[in-house]
Amino acid sequence: MRAYQITSNKGIDSLQLSDIKCGDPGPGEVKVRLRASSINYRDLVTVEDPDARGLALPFIPNSDGAGEIMSVGRGVEDFFVGDRVMTCFFQDWLNGEITSSVMNSALGGALEGVLRETGIFKKDGLIKSPGSLSDIEAATLPCAGLTAWHALVEKGRVIAGDTVLLLGTGGVSLFALQFAVMHGALPIITSSSDEKLERAKALGAWKTINYVDNPDWSNEVLTLTGGAGVDHVVEVGGAGTLAKSIESTKIGGNIYLIGILANGEVNPTALMRKSLNLHGIYVGSRAMFERMNKAIDANNLRPVIHQTFAFEEAKEAYRTMRLKQHAGKLVIDMGAQI
Repeated sequence: MRAYQITSNKGIDSLQLSDIKCGDPGPGEVKVRLRASSINYRDLVTVEDPDARGLALPFIPNSDGAGEIMSVGRGVEDFFVGDRVMTCFFQDWLNGEITSSVMNSALGGALEGVLRETGIFKKDGLIKSPGSLSDIEAATLPCAGLTAWHALVEKGRVIAGDTVLLLGTGGVSLFALQFAVMHGALPIITSSSDEKLERAKALGAWKTINYVDNPDWSNEVLTLTGGAGVDHVVEVGGAGTLAKSIESTKIGGNIYLIGILANGEVNPTALMRKSLNLHGIYVGSRAMFERMNKAIDANNLRPVIHQTFAFEEAKEAYRTMRLKQHAGKLVIDMGAQI
């Protein structure tokens, strides 16, 4: 089978398309023909700086894959040849709270990833794809989709009428927008692009803020919420935007810290004074994934895909991620079944 491997610390150009052996599944394992893989910012960072993760090279990147089962090993009763499946980001996080052992089971990090034509996985490290989605669409769910669901639904218990602040129009933010709308909440979304904000409105955004036109966007959030602030913030910027997110949140509100896109410093005093709940969110469990998939099917939610790339164009997909001009997900098509 063909697989992309990181071969050095020289960035995207170090990705090499190689022919490697895959083998057969052992007891409790499943062999999958991977049809699509979406890219997350984490995957780009891994490709650009494998030394920071201490990776043994060559190494296959990416956590998010979708495809169909080719064969199953002894003792596998829940999956059958031909079943359409997705990879779980954490191969060992089945339910409950995250643990240190779970952290050591992340695809494309602790374990080799899915940017390859076939792969062998633990049976519990896979989950069936929503019947309403194509392989291209399903490949967007394991990280970005589940992260947004974990934050707003599993942790935040978002309900109708809640106000939700979303930063930017990347994969996590747009999934969070769709989940907020699904639950009857009122999403406010920011972007530097009026065109992207118009697309967000079409997805159900309640209010939009261009943060170039409104650099003090937290004041605009307070104005839109009558001075109270929002109930929830899906914080993908990190230290560079957290201070304004804190200003934007109501007393006793919730901030879900997810991203690391912007540098900066944070004074924790405001967190304390406003009695805010700051939650670190790192994807989610298989059980959460199952609940999210049921909601996606029931509500006919369609992931927002900015662009797809042929398998041979994988490097270009990472370069597009680096430009930070996309709205929604970037997906590599490895022979997807529509």
